[in-house]
Order: sequence, then structure tokens, then C-alpha cells
Amino acid sequence: MEDIVIIGAGITGCSIARELSRYDINITLVEKEEDVACGTSKANSAVVHAGFDATPGTWKAKLNVAGNKLYPALCEELDVPFKMNGSLVVAVNEEEVNALDELLKKGKTNGVNPLRIIGKDELHALEPNLNPDARAALDAPTGGLVCPYELTIALAENANQNGVKFWLNAPVTDIEVMGDYCFLVKTPKGNIKTKYVINAAGLFADEISKMAGAEEYTITPRKGEYLIFDKQFGNMVKKAIFPTPTKISKGILVCPTVDGNIFIGPNSNDIEDKYDTSVNAAGIEEIITGGRKLVPNLPLKNVITSFAGLRAVSNTNDFIIEASKLVKGFINVGGIQSPGLTSAPAIALMVKDILQDAGLDLKKKKDFIPHRPKKYR
Repeated sequence: MEDIVIIGAGITGCSIARELSRYDINITLVEKEEDVACGTSKANSAVVHAGFDATPGTWKAKLNVAGNKLYPALCEELDVPFKMNGSLVVAVNEEEVNALDELLKKGKTNGVNPLRIIGKDELHALEPNLNPDARAALDAPTGGLVCPYELTIALAENANQNGVKFWLNAPVTDIEVMGDYCFLVKTPKGNIKTKYVINAAGLFADEISKMAGAEEYTITPRKGEYLIFDKQFGNMVKKAIFPTPTKISKGILVCPTVDGNIFIGPNSNDIEDKYDTSVNAAGIEEIITGGRKLVPNLPLKNVITSFAGLRAVSNTNDFIIEASKLVKGFINVGGIQSPGLTSAPAIALMVKDILQDAGLDLKKKKDFIPHRPKKYR
């Protein structure tokens, strides 16, 4: 019998697996796809957010700031490239300049430090390719960049080094609740008896929760499309350049990658199909228009690929991280949309605390291996 089954091998599930692999417990992670990082974790903006955008008091705000602080050491341990290059939220008119003041207050409330507003001259000295109309920007030096799928793979490999078992191509078809802290998780590869189930199933977390008879909530896929440019233009911007955000999105950004490209995107459209990662002409036109608002001379003839990713938006509009009140031993970790990538290491620590509170005995291993073997690049 396992102590824990984790459902979902995205950045959240693999972060939890790696964190829990420090302890002397039996863990299996099950994933419906053929590899880890096949969902949201392979197709997002790859930005480690500073934490100024999330509504104060929410889990998004608390875990974003906490997760951001964990990134440098985590990426060092796992030999994953990480750049703390900072981010800028750019205002191009008076209304947006006023919105920066609100964003600054929000960021300070969330504990983001340092954080300041810079004027036109400093802004254009930092980023000479910006729209000449750009008047001011919120400067957040603790923003960073990572490769989300490489980090997910690294977390999975290190978890596996420390004894976590992975079942890939193993979609969960049913969860039989056999009593308090006793489940039978059913997959085409076989069934696993376990004391605890951690539901980190991304876009499908609502369906898994319902399957176990736990709390009901809904996850809506929010599609975002992207364009990536050739590396010869990778120095067009130094920092992640955001527009002034709206209520539903951080907006279409122009951003470097850890590998030396730049990209533009994402747009933000709620859809119904949890498998629809298609890119269409209207979406591309939308992100080009948004990108040009920030950097007018984008090298559009040098786009090397386009792609789309889906964000898991819960009807609570916040992360859902809690032990079920209906089913003892079932823990929901759902609705992990932006800033989920940044928050993942802090979410893993929170889940560890939830398990301890639920009565799981967590004894630290003496032989835990924190470092992944160095990769030849």
C-alpha cells in the first residue's frame, strides 16, 4: 500500500513529488500522458513572477512571493537555467501611468521588494526598442525566467532519484473510496491502494475531485497563443516587458527566454475544449497587435514557431489547495493558473504541511539527494 498517490505530472505535481521525496514514505505519481510536462507546463510564458499583480490576501499572492524566493536555490540544486533579469510593466498613456501606482501599492502589500516606478528617460535607456510613447514603468528586479518543461523534468528526475515511482500513460479511470484514508486509484496499468490522494491534475482536477466524491468546482481552459522569434533577435529586450494588466490577464508581453530567443503572447480566451491547443490567424493577429504596442519593430519575418497553451482557471479565481472536508485523505491542488509556475515550490511546501496536519508521519530521510546530476549542454 502506498502512502501517497499524486495525480498529474505537471510542474505542480512534480514539485510536490520532489518535496515529499525528502521523507520516508512511499509515493507513486500517475500521469495520463506519455511523459511529464505535457499540459500547461510545456506551453506558458515561462516567467517567474515577482508577485505584484495578484490580489492581496489570495493564495496566488502569498504563494507567488514565497515561490519566487525559492527559485534561485531550487534551480541551482537541479541544474536548471534560471535568469533573474527582472520585469517591467509599461504604461503608454496617462490612464496606464495612474494604474501603475495601484500596481505598486498592491505589490508592496504582497511583500514584493524591491519595487519602484521609473520614468521615461530611465525606461528608454534600459529598453531602447520600446514604443517611443512609453511614459513610465513598474520595475520589478525579482522577476525571472526559467524553462518550465525543463524544470518539471528536473523535479521529476530528482523525485525519482529519491524513490518516487512514476506511472506514465496511466489515466485515472476511477477512485474508489474504501474508507477514511484509504483509496483504490484505478488506471489501465493497474490499481494502486493508497492512504492519501493528491489531486494535481491541472485542467482535469475538477473531474478527479468529482470522481472521488470530494468538493465540486469547475476548471475552464483559458487559451493563450504565442510567437517565438529567431535567436538573432534575442537581445531586442532585456527584461520581461508587460503591458498594464487587465482584470483577466497580465496582457500580451514581449519577453526573452532562458535559451536566448524572444517571444510575444499570450492572448487570453476562455474555451470549452480541454484539448484544443490550436493556433489561428485571428489569435496571431491579436498577439502581434499587442506586441507592437510595446515593441513596434518586431521582426515578424523571423518567427520560428507558434504554439498555444491552456491555463486551468477555477470558478473561485484562486488556487484551490486544501484537504477535502468530504473525503478524508483527499487533497485538492486545483486551479493552478498564473502565477502557478512561480508558486509551485511554495505550493509543494503547503501540501506537505496539509499532510502533516492530516496525520501523516513525515520522517526525513538521511540519504535524500538534493542535487540532480549535472547535464551536458
